[in-house]
Amino acid sequence: MKIIRATDKKQLALYFKRLISANSRVEAVVKSIIHDVAKNGDKALFKYNYRFDGFKSDKNNLKVTKAELQTATKCVEKEVIDAILIAKANICKFHSKQLKQKYEISVNGALTGIRYLPVSSAGLYVPGGKAVYPSTVLMNVLPAKIAGVKRIVICTPAGKDGTINPVVLAAAKICGVEEIYKTGGAQAVAAMAYGTKLIPKVDKITGPGNIFVATAKKLVFGQVGIDNISGPSEVLIIADKYADPEVTAADILSQAEHDEDATCILVTDSKKLAADTLAAISRQVKSLPKREIADAALKRGCAVLVENMNEAAQISNTFAPEHLQIISRHDRQIFNLINNAGAVFLGKYSPVALGDYIAGTNHVLPTSGTARFSSGLGVEDFIKRISYVKYSKSALKDIYPSLRSLAGAEKLEAHNKSVSIRL
Repeated sequence: MKIIRATDKKQLALYFKRLISANSRVEAVVKSIIHDVAKNGDKALFKYNYRFDGFKSDKNNLKVTKAELQTATKCVEKEVIDAILIAKANICKFHSKQLKQKYEISVNGALTGIRYLPVSSAGLYVPGGKAVYPSTVLMNVLPAKIAGVKRIVICTPAGKDGTINPVVLAAAKICGVEEIYKTGGAQAVAAMAYGTKLIPKVDKITGPGNIFVATAKKLVFGQVGIDNISGPSEVLIIADKYADPEVTAADILSQAEHDEDATCILVTDSKKLAADTLAAISRQVKSLPKREIADAALKRGCAVLVENMNEAAQISNTFAPEHLQIISRHDRQIFNLINNAGAVFLGKYSPVALGDYIAGTNHVLPTSGTARFSSGLGVEDFIKRISYVKYSKSALKDIYPSLRSLAGAEKLEAHNKSVSIRL
């Protein structure tokens, strides 16, 4: 990681632009995969499963069986199952508050209203290449369940032997999902979007992933709905001179170990904290099992020196990070200046890991600056709304002069006629 001064506006702008810019090489590869799966279906899917994961999939082993689900649940340690149940309870409690109620407005024979309905089917992507993510099963499935989605599909990559980590399958079973396919990457997104003989298409795709998965979701939008562009991981930490450099270093590494393309940024008004954090990172990274991944991600990272916390908030809003941590004696005041972030973690005792696992908020969050206009995964992502109108004859007659004027302004006489013929 390098240190950049906020006063060097040109260097800072170039750095942020490079981090969130599209990778044209990745996009070309993903487009090719999507086109192949859309055209050739399962044949293409099997090819990419073997090419990228070494898994020789076929029509007999692509779908997880009930026996596999039952076996997986039995071999997961009790304390892990108990932790999954606690996380499930917290996630359900938090997300249940997001349900919306239908409403109607009725005035003098003019009725308008809204109905909220779940999408019929949802495809949930659970990463599995560099780590195991039972938490992502919970974060995707539970909001969909609360919304009332009838068909819920999980796609997650299998190992070379065709198995999925038991804890992932146990989490799925606990959440009540049994339609699970052993496929990952851009090919899984394409299969869910366009459908194959073995994987019927879905209405919406959600879930985080690497740059190939995130790019695939972006490219299939329109064919299906998507939640947000989620991945690779990002963290921006705003910290003052009172922050503990060992803590800020640990928080940076907790995201760096996710992916070589993860982005880690420290923004501080303390030159000493910046230097001490970088030194702590160098010490702590040596003991990480995923050191190679973290080292690659750290090369993308930086520490930004600012004059004050107002400037720190401005920089954060410009970057619009997936995860924002505020470690300061004035965390709530700084938080009030924040407009763009996927999720915010306030104070020394609120690490991102809380949101990743157990607090109840969702960890499927917007990345690449998209927090400027999108939000983390929630119940509303699985719900669509239908508006409706019912007018009486007298109400139509009362409103007709205004409607006629607007139709005339737009020179759409058939619109006007469709009303006048009723009167």
